[in-house]
Amino acid sequence: MLNTIPLNDRWTFTKENDPAYASVSIEQGLPVTLPHTWNDVDGQGGGEPYYRGACWYQRRLEISAEDMGKRFYLEIGAAGNMGKVYVNGHLVAESRCGYAMFRAPLHPYLKSGDNVIAVRVDNSYDNEVYPLMADFTFFGGLYREVKLLVMDDIHFDVMDNGRDGVYLTQRSTGDGVFELDVRGRVVNESSVTAPGSLQVQLRDREGAAVWEDKLDLTLSGESDFTIKGRISNPILWNGIEQPYLYTAVISIHVQGEVRDSRQIDIGFRTVELTSDRGVLLNGKPIKINGVCRHQDFGGVGNAITKEHMDLDMDLIREVGANSIRLAHYQHDDYFYSLCDRHGLLVWAEIPYISIPSTKDPESHNAFEQLERLIKQAYNHSSIYCWGVQNEITIAVETEHTYRTIQKLVKAARRLDPSRYVAQANINGVADDSVINTFTDLVGYNLYYGWYYGEIKDLGTRLDEFHRTRPDVPVLVSEYGVDTNPAYHSYTPQVQDYTEEYQLKFHHNALETFRERPFVLGGYVWNMFDFGSANRNEGGEKGKNLKGLVTIDRSLKKDAFYLCKAYWSSVPFVHLSGRRFVHRHKELNDIAIFSNMNRVRVYLNDVLLSEMDGGGPVYIVKDVSLLPGDNRIKAEGIEDQGTVLTDEMVLRFVSEADPSYIHVKEEKTKHVVNWFEQFDLTDAGQIELKDGCFSIYDTIEDLYGNDAAKAVFLKYFAHVTSNPFFEVTQGVMSIEKMSQLVFYGIPPELLPVINRELSAIKKES
Repeated sequence: MLNTIPLNDRWTFTKENDPAYASVSIEQGLPVTLPHTWNDVDGQGGGEPYYRGACWYQRRLEISAEDMGKRFYLEIGAAGNMGKVYVNGHLVAESRCGYAMFRAPLHPYLKSGDNVIAVRVDNSYDNEVYPLMADFTFFGGLYREVKLLVMDDIHFDVMDNGRDGVYLTQRSTGDGVFELDVRGRVVNESSVTAPGSLQVQLRDREGAAVWEDKLDLTLSGESDFTIKGRISNPILWNGIEQPYLYTAVISIHVQGEVRDSRQIDIGFRTVELTSDRGVLLNGKPIKINGVCRHQDFGGVGNAITKEHMDLDMDLIREVGANSIRLAHYQHDDYFYSLCDRHGLLVWAEIPYISIPSTKDPESHNAFEQLERLIKQAYNHSSIYCWGVQNEITIAVETEHTYRTIQKLVKAARRLDPSRYVAQANINGVADDSVINTFTDLVGYNLYYGWYYGEIKDLGTRLDEFHRTRPDVPVLVSEYGVDTNPAYHSYTPQVQDYTEEYQLKFHHNALETFRERPFVLGGYVWNMFDFGSANRNEGGEKGKNLKGLVTIDRSLKKDAFYLCKAYWSSVPFVHLSGRRFVHRHKELNDIAIFSNMNRVRVYLNDVLLSEMDGGGPVYIVKDVSLLPGDNRIKAEGIEDQGTVLTDEMVLRFVSEADPSYIHVKEEKTKHVVNWFEQFDLTDAGQIELKDGCFSIYDTIEDLYGNDAAKAVFLKYFAHVTSNPFFEVTQGVMSIEKMSQLVFYGIPPELLPVINRELSAIKKES
């Protein structure tokens, strides 16, 4: 039988990258307990500069003489971003998938007595390992649990890049009948062939068997198996309303003895994506009220425990979400299990994000990560789609990019024909781009009113997409704005980082989705603030502040309660603006978020207003504040008599509180309007010349010619120290730079630059 032993304690860690540590003891290391990351502080904006490099973990493992005949495997939950495992100096396993579990067979290298287990973990930049570039911290470390698997010669396959060695597939055959397909592989590591059997039992929540079957096997080497059953009228896994799970028990029997077994939860459900009615869960339309989640947590980085994950799930359930996009990589298996248990539909994805590799044009690492994600998360009923790319066209959109995406889609469908394939596009991907025909579901990451355009443009863009692609199911895979809850304004503006602007932005998005049945819904970017080591924005270093909740999970921003009012069925009432305490205007609008039928609002115990309508937003206009403190109370009232209350204090002051205003760093006029030094009066048209350079060549190509490089630097020397620029030279062109807002390139400048480049011949 499989015996799983935690190996999270008694590790020694060092940042000193010495190859000798594969076998020689680390003498001056730091004792650590897993999960562990060396970027817990610098990866979220504190301490020293963000460290990326190779580090070592080491642990002793004592094996008794009588156990030497058993089979030992080391299971590493994840090593960010690359890991190598050594046993007594022998390299036994390697991972270049920084978010996936991997295993190492130890028994060929173990000896009786004391053994040295060493793991070299490296989060350095590697052009062949995804993600290459992204707006989040690439935490280094053994940041998930490590286990020792001890088993007999005969066991389920634990080395197929999957997790269980068993794969469950359910599908509806109509008339309330579901087919359950159980497949996998049994491995016999001994030289003796053994007659055995595979037994399957499906149990309901009370433990009663609803289906069972048996398959006789001759166990020699590797033995694949498949068993199919029919389940009539199962209780359906019906999302957050009824996340009912059965348990499948699959066991290997040899001579009346159980040699290995698995217990896997399985839910029976149908999911259909439509371009006019949205998502159909078990035949009924639902709107995706979703949030995105990164896995890091304030103060611990991504070295999170089950307790951290439980808290995240509690908050996601409280806000009323019915779906989660687990971005931008494979998450801890425990969190997928939480989603199964609580009924949240999951978009799971790989870190094929932002820019493709220039050293590996075939992107082999993306395919490896896709295989591990699908095989390891296959048995989670909550997952309804596999995401194969996120904004991969941010720097370049070419035929080669298209081919890679299509191959990833094909691979996903081969690995799992039972689920949909999705992608998340940057806004610059045209509605009629062929890329939108590759996947079953198209998501767009849309930030109208933050990075570009106006808030109202969100609805216009979605309408235009539906007119252009009426048969393509579409949703908004990201939307949000950076928000520091210390900042407030009566007149919220773009990039003022106030809670009030976040409310304005999200209110528009939620209404936009609700008014359009063809929009499947959206995923808030992000449920929680998260680490982004290179950021310095909104008064905080090292963090992306787009969360509904702060990175330490201690504060729910007002937008959290706005979403809750739209999504949750649990009665509540919330007064907005409680951190905007100092009010320098006498008349103030008071916003109340609630899903209750009726709301009463009091000022200093005097009834101001009573409103009906069931929310989600109630507003009392022009409330006159008295000098000093004013106590505001809201009561939410249900028809059956339930009354809930919320209170806050606002202070009427004579002058605006300067601490509520984000003071941005002054940029010189040269930086803001750097292009004014060039003559753009007679720009003309872009003309391409055969054999000559142009604005469509990559920066790397331009740098390969001294004259072309000089032209580039003439116009763009001021951006060359940007980390984004440094990692995108191999795929980014001047033309593509012009599509990115932060470069600030006026369209009329492009013909001017192109004219100079087209005078330079390429070497034949």
